[in-house]
Amino acid sequence: MKNKLTILSRLLLVIAAIGLVVVLFTPIWRIELSAPQYPEGLSLTIHAKGLQGNVDIINGLNHYIGMKSLHNEDFFEFTALPYCIIFFAVAFLLTAVINRRRWLNILVILFVTFGIIAMIDFWRWEYNYGHNLNPNAAIIVPGMAYQPPLIGFKQLLNFGAYSIPDTGGWIFIGVGVLSVICLALEWRKNRFENKIHLPANPAILLFSFVLIISCNASPQAIVQGKDNCYLCKMTITDPKYGAEILTKKGKVYKFDDMHCLLSFLHTKAIEDTQLKDVYVVDYTGNHSLVKVNESFLLQGDEIRGPMNGNIIAFKDKDSLEKLAVPLKGAAISWEQLNK
Repeated sequence: MKNKLTILSRLLLVIAAIGLVVVLFTPIWRIELSAPQYPEGLSLTIHAKGLQGNVDIINGLNHYIGMKSLHNEDFFEFTALPYCIIFFAVAFLLTAVINRRRWLNILVILFVTFGIIAMIDFWRWEYNYGHNLNPNAAIIVPGMAYQPPLIGFKQLLNFGAYSIPDTGGWIFIGVGVLSVICLALEWRKNRFENKIHLPANPAILLFSFVLIISCNASPQAIVQGKDNCYLCKMTITDPKYGAEILTKKGKVYKFDDMHCLLSFLHTKAIEDTQLKDVYVVDYTGNHSLVKVNESFLLQGDEIRGPMNGNIIAFKDKDSLEKLAVPLKGAAISWEQLNK
């Protein structure tokens, strides 16, 4: 019948229902904190029923800067969220059994709306905890707020905060993608009267989704006078000597000097398999970021970076050659530097 779902759509709905059950038993979101005094890092994982990870240590740190302590009983979400997930798991399964397109349309609208509301609520929670500070805290930095990023990386004093979906979160996103795929399949079936190759459509949509996620990680411009070097913690006052590391998860490490960049890489705090790209600042022009393996590096004793580094970078060879003689420098490759 015209209003019935395709077999593939019903199968995807059953898979989505199973995925939501798995979400109940896996961490949904992860916030990681890194600082020199915690080289192994601290983590806070958000599950459907509560918080796990280094909660006590994070509460101790938050106390000094006036943030509220984190306790599961303070969040009504941990009471409601398991029931919401179970509701949608049953709804996906029932939609597959009832086999009507109208139910699918309603389900997708409800699920996407729930996801948007959940992210807004998460942002509100982070905002309240990062801005509503105790005025009598031991450490007070005027104008400073400690709201973690909703997703991605943010520097909070000497702590780097990194927020990203965890296993359950990615499954939840995947369920949303599957529901949209089902809608696309049904729409195409209705429009072209079953004269299309259905298996190709979910493959294209899934590929597009993965492509968007993989392209989400991008470098960040170094802001003079605001950003700090991740290694030496000095404020970056002269960005033309700067450099930056971008991980595959989208985390950014900024440095005021090639010397700090190389020293950090040699510590192996980040495994080579975690690196996405290394960027250097073009010494000339508008000091844009250039991938280090696409740049031209100049080393010389007359070059003096903020941390006494003697290396600068250029995005083109002509610029390097113009300054090589005045700066008494010689070209050097990234492979030679990072050995």
